[in-house]
Amino acid sequence: MNPFDQALYDRVTATFAAQFGYSPDLVVRAPGRVNLIGEHTDYNDGFVLPCAIGPSTMVAVSKRDDDRVEVIAADFGDAKDHFNLQPPLERNIEQPWADYVRGVISALQNEGHALSGAQIAIAGNLPKGAGLSSSASLEVAVGKAMLALTGTDIDNTRLAQIAQIAECDFVGTKCGIMDQLISAQGKAGHALLIDCRSLELIDAPIPDDVAIMIVHSGVTRGLVDGHYNERRRQCEAAAAAMGVPALRDANLDMLAAASLDAVTTARARHVITENQRTLNAADALGKSDLAALGVLMAQSHASMRDDFEITVPAIDDLVAHLQNAIGHQGGARMTGGGFGGACVAIMPLAMVAEVQTAIQKHYKTPNGDAPLIMVERPGPGVAIL
Repeated sequence: MNPFDQALYDRVTATFAAQFGYSPDLVVRAPGRVNLIGEHTDYNDGFVLPCAIGPSTMVAVSKRDDDRVEVIAADFGDAKDHFNLQPPLERNIEQPWADYVRGVISALQNEGHALSGAQIAIAGNLPKGAGLSSSASLEVAVGKAMLALTGTDIDNTRLAQIAQIAECDFVGTKCGIMDQLISAQGKAGHALLIDCRSLELIDAPIPDDVAIMIVHSGVTRGLVDGHYNERRRQCEAAAAAMGVPALRDANLDMLAAASLDAVTTARARHVITENQRTLNAADALGKSDLAALGVLMAQSHASMRDDFEITVPAIDDLVAHLQNAIGHQGGARMTGGGFGGACVAIMPLAMVAEVQTAIQKHYKTPNGDAPLIMVERPGPGVAIL
């Protein structure tokens, strides 16, 4: 176990022991993710190109002999939640973090899985509100752990689908499948080109001499405040107007012929062009053509800013500094659902120190602090440790 994982493992098991008085039966780790390109395309049945990263959520669990579930969250001041397994499970209005746990357990039960009561401790080292899918990693980890307690093992793609159902139907964020699927199916050393309709996974190796840099803007984002769901409704309206099942099936000629208002047209144009950019980016990555990849990332960011309108000024500023520092040897864009969070940059490994220095010199968060900078290699998906 690497030192980063070991420190988190020690923290989650210590939290468990302090709360429950003994050691857990098992610990599950599920990673966060960064999406290299393909934003808001997943719920439009399109293509995305994410990879799993080192920071993760760990869930320590032990089985109970009744139907009570007791949860402690180390990252929220050891906040506690408890409930019984009898459906239907209710939301915890006072503690939103608990809904991700309850939602996954409810979705597993609705799927027909007989679960046992459990003691659960949760800890993570993903920066909150960065758009790196701390919620999806929590959902996938809890799902894997609850099934493991009863000796049940399901396909990790199905696990991701159940976790997505939890976030859509219980938490209320109408997300696509990308975040849960890459947390469940991530592959060390690779991004994955995901067809969000068929759920086909195509390996996209990241060469050893290429670095993925993630920079947190310092603008914390939240998705259940309506922006995300509104964008989804706009995309569905555009698809319906063009007579296609999803924007995956539309093209720019069809969009031009449709009688849509300017805003809905712009939303659809982003998704249609982003799908093609994502396919082109996977091709460029396969050829180690970082210059072409950088152009596509710049186009993606401009489309998110102008057509989908999900960036904020601090994010645009940060991306501009990253693009200037990297030049033609890679690229940068916002990553995640939008309205804050992190930017992702790809560059030769040899440029990392130079780019870090430039960002620390030119960019400060809205609070005036130096931004959090992470340099990542693609890691594996969910696992029982």
